[in-house]
Amino acid sequence: MKTLDEVRPADAGTPPPRPLPLPVAVGLAVVAGLALLLAFPPYGWWPLAVLGVAALAAATHRRRVRAGAALGFLTGVTLFAPLLAWTNLHTGYLPWVLLSLSQAAYLALLGAAGAYVSPLVDRHRAAWPAVTGLLWVGQEALRDRTPFGGFPWGRLAFSQGDSPLLRLAVLGGAPLVTFAVALSGGLLLTWLWRRPWRRPWRRPRPSALLPAVGLVAVLAVALAAPVGLRGGDERVTVAIVQGNVPRLGLDFNAQRQAVLDNHVEATLDLARQVTAGQTRRPDLVVWPENSSDIDPLRDTTAGARISRAADAIGAPILVGAVLRGPGEGQVRNAGLLWRPGSGPDTGQLYTKRHPVPFAEYVPMRDLARMVSKQVDRVRADFVPGDTPGVLDSGDVVLGDVICFEVAYDGLVRDTVTGGAELLVVQTNNATFDESEALQQMAMVRLRAVEHGRDALMASTVGVSGFVSPGGRVDGATGFNTGAVVVRQMRLGDGLTPATRLGVWPEVLLLVAAGLVLAGAAVRRRRPVTAPG
Repeated sequence: MKTLDEVRPADAGTPPPRPLPLPVAVGLAVVAGLALLLAFPPYGWWPLAVLGVAALAAATHRRRVRAGAALGFLTGVTLFAPLLAWTNLHTGYLPWVLLSLSQAAYLALLGAAGAYVSPLVDRHRAAWPAVTGLLWVGQEALRDRTPFGGFPWGRLAFSQGDSPLLRLAVLGGAPLVTFAVALSGGLLLTWLWRRPWRRPWRRPRPSALLPAVGLVAVLAVALAAPVGLRGGDERVTVAIVQGNVPRLGLDFNAQRQAVLDNHVEATLDLARQVTAGQTRRPDLVVWPENSSDIDPLRDTTAGARISRAADAIGAPILVGAVLRGPGEGQVRNAGLLWRPGSGPDTGQLYTKRHPVPFAEYVPMRDLARMVSKQVDRVRADFVPGDTPGVLDSGDVVLGDVICFEVAYDGLVRDTVTGGAELLVVQTNNATFDESEALQQMAMVRLRAVEHGRDALMASTVGVSGFVSPGGRVDGATGFNTGAVVVRQMRLGDGLTPATRLGVWPEVLLLVAAGLVLAGAAVRRRRPVTAPG
């Protein structure tokens, strides 16, 4: 008795199904990476994400597990190396190379899984689309959490800013959107695998129409999703101040006083426009992350400058500040409300809960130094906060997250379940480029839909802008320029299905993915009787 893995074509009565020729599979793996890349900003050709999923699944189908892993890795490098190219602008090639290869390794696992489940898929071809979707969700769930808290950049869901599938975020968040994209890729592949162009004159069997019916059903569910503001429709006026920096790069804060002054002066200019009746007085002003890298709670000059701006505009300012402490050699990346007339409100302070490893803190510093001495540019480790970014300005309750935190499902959801009426993302893109900023804005769009909240992103250099609960961007600013944008925002107080369910849609999809892998294991170990 032999297992399916052990049977050779010469041993069996009929040869086993063959994979695509290796050169074709390699070409498809590259096509998959390029298609996925072009689906993301700054390109935004979102339908190509479906094509990319289909191409990778076709390349790995019926291959050995190791070959599937190699093809997945090739797709991952093709995708992540250019997608994350903004990480090498000011740090050299090593961090970019290491990050790109580490992310590609997760697609190698996906490729291996795609190859591993091939016998199951060949036995139950109608399940191929769902299996494809479940494996993608599993890959992303692992990549979003490991190592050092994960790096969710490049999730399929974040490529769908202009797609109808974005609407599914209101039902199950980013995992459900990813599942729908990958499911659609699986449906496309199931149809193409039949090679319908071979005999186009033949009347198709009813089963051949099932993939098309499935795609229509996915779109129908997405278009029927209850997207929109949750709760009341009270409005507040919010101003985003994008002060810009003296120069881009890692040393953007070498002139920390100039960065702070840029935001102060832009706010004072806004105050003069309000006094002249040229614009509405805001109820809240939002400054970006790192708008005051001088600790305004300890530096009286910096604090006085911010107080002058708040008093002039007559509204609280959410300041992105770097605060020293609590311990010696420690700092915090914080959002702090600064009120007119009274100054800093330390009771309304949010400390970033997910500092970026190797950028805001250095894990295993001695070991990391052996790889690159660039880690010593991070002189003091940022200390994470332990409470959600729920801040009450008086007129509005904010859900504040800082920079890359917008990519993490739970960090944003915690603010909404904590009472946030609108979402705020404070970020600093001065060390990156416009592509990174646009990729981050795509995440804000998903969060606005997911939680039924108006949202905004305030950046030091751009792109800043406002986002509706339908995912539409308004008032987007240019990159590497100063700007002030004022808009009315609606306040929500209800919860979407995705907000209520939290992590459970992802958990259910992961359980289903585990069952698929278990079923594949059983299928692969099924005894086969060799002839003779």
